[in-house]
Amino acid sequence: MTTAVQLKTRELKPGFGAEILDVDLARAEPDTLAGVVDTFHRHGAILLRGQEMSPKQLVDFVALFGEPEDHTQKQFTLPGHPKVFVLSNREADGKPIGAHNDGVGWHTDYSYKAQPVMCTMLYAVEVPDEGSDTLLADGCAAWNALSPERQKELDGLRLHHSYQHFMATREFGRQELSDELKRDNPDVEHPLIRTHPADGRKALWPSTGTVTEVVGMENPKGLELVDELVEFMTSEPFVFRHKWQVGDILMWDNRCTLHTGTLYDDTKYFRTMHRLWAKGDAPY
Repeated sequence: MTTAVQLKTRELKPGFGAEILDVDLARAEPDTLAGVVDTFHRHGAILLRGQEMSPKQLVDFVALFGEPEDHTQKQFTLPGHPKVFVLSNREADGKPIGAHNDGVGWHTDYSYKAQPVMCTMLYAVEVPDEGSDTLLADGCAAWNALSPERQKELDGLRLHHSYQHFMATREFGRQELSDELKRDNPDVEHPLIRTHPADGRKALWPSTGTVTEVVGMENPKGLELVDELVEFMTSEPFVFRHKWQVGDILMWDNRCTLHTGTLYDDTKYFRTMHRLWAKGDAPY
C-alpha cells in the first residue's frame, strides 16, 4: 500500500486551499502523488504551478482521484482523448476547437446529475495577459459563518436541478436539447447543505443556472433564497481568485465549493485550457 508523504504547501487563502510546492507531477513517485491526493481531500482545492503534462498524463493523474468522468457535450473533447475537454476561443478550419465562455456564473459542475463530479481539474495551455481568472468559493467557511439558528433553518432543504432549464436559459450558448440529451440528463434533487464524506464537514451547496426551485417552497421565494445564499457564499471573505499562468494545474472539490470563470478580451487574447473530471457520488 502506498503511503502519502507530507508535502510542502501554502494556503491559497486563509483557511482554504493549498498550493503544493516543489512537485513535478509528470515525474513524481507514487508516495508523492498519494500526498497530492490526500492534500486535495483535506483542503478543498489544490494548485500546482509549472507543470508540463501530456493529455495522457493528465488523464492518468485525474484517475488517482477517481474514475475519469465523461463530458455531456462531446464535440469539444480533445481528439483521441475523450476524457479531456477543451476550453478555447481558437478556431481551426473556421470551426471552434473548444467551448468558449464556458463556466461563467457561480455553479458546481454536473449539479444536474444524480452523481455530480467529485473534482474538476483545469490545466492551462494558453492564458490571456488579463482577465479569465477562476474564482472559487468556500462552502464550508460560508456554512460555518452562519448562525446556529440559520443553519437549523437551512439544513434539510433540497434543491431541484435541471440541465434542460440550464441550457435553455444560460447567458452564453443557449441550446435546445436533443431527445437523447434529455433522456440522459433527467432532473434531480440535491441537498442545499452537503456533507463531505472525507471527514463529515458540512458545506453550503447552492448553485446558479441549474436550480429551478427549493423543493416544497413556492417561487419566487425559493429562488430568492438560493440567490441570497449564493451572494453570501461568493462574497469576498469566502472567495479565492486564481490568476492563471501557463502550466498551472488547479483542482477543486465540487463537494464543498462553487466556482466561476471571468471574461477576457477575446478579440485581443487567446485562451486554451484542458478540463478533466473525476466521478463523484450522490450528495447527502
